Amino acid sequence: MTGTLVLAGTPIGDVADAPPRLSTELADADVIAAEDTRRLRRLTQALGVTPGGRVVSYFEGNESARTPELVEALRGGSRVLLVTDAGMPSVSDPGYRLVAAAVEHDIKVTAVPGPSAVLTALALSGLPVDRFCFEGFLPRKAGERLSRLRENADERRTLVYFEAPHRLDDTLAAMAEVFGADRRAAVCRELTKTYEEVKRGPLADLAAWAVEGVRGEITVVVEGAPESSEELDADELVRRVRIREDAGERRKEAIAAVAAEAGLPKRTVFDAVVAAKRSGD
Repeated sequence: MTGTLVLAGTPIGDVADAPPRLSTELADADVIAAEDTRRLRRLTQALGVTPGGRVVSYFEGNESARTPELVEALRGGSRVLLVTDAGMPSVSDPGYRLVAAAVEHDIKVTAVPGPSAVLTALALSGLPVDRFCFEGFLPRKAGERLSRLRENADERRTLVYFEAPHRLDDTLAAMAEVFGADRRAAVCRELTKTYEEVKRGPLADLAAWAVEGVRGEITVVVEGAPESSEELDADELVRRVRIREDAGERRKEAIAAVAAEAGLPKRTVFDAVVAAKRSGD
């Protein structure tokens, strides 16, 4: 009889937020796969729990190699508990490979629901929460980051991103460039911790604020692309693109920014620019 894989949510800050079942699972699991065994030790000490099974590391660097070992334990009947440093496993953290492998082998997968930086930031942002899209971490390279943001420029759902504090100012500046300087957003840092802070405002203002440096775990929530609140004719779209080009933006970037501001598909603005060029305007 096969075992069970348990995905357990862990506190994103305040240890008192640990779900009640977490202590039971930590004590009863045959194997605990932890993203950081030192953090796990601190967590169990804070909860007053002694792990009942063997503890192994399971992080980005050994995820591929360790997954088969854990699957064999599961196939042998073990109860395997997967915990990451904070929040739910698999959500921008190790876990997906193991879940996929367990499903492939018809092994039961269950979860201990727990704290989530994504949902906490979304709820605190003050932005629409009825529909949202989680994008995880953006690429580190500037060009790749811009490309990803351009893919999101027409997304009408609220967007949620994770970001490293040392890249936050560049990321917010890129968002202001692609989504529009006035697009509303919220930077949520150190959620549920002592120095929790939620900074809300237009992207341009948040980018200027972040230049001074920001510390801690960061979640960024950005308002989705607006419905087309103003009817802009082709001439006005072209005029706005030219203003951005005159300011030094490349045409592709200018088109993406104008489209985001107007709540229009980029193709609509592109076609207007091409038509104006052909007509000699």
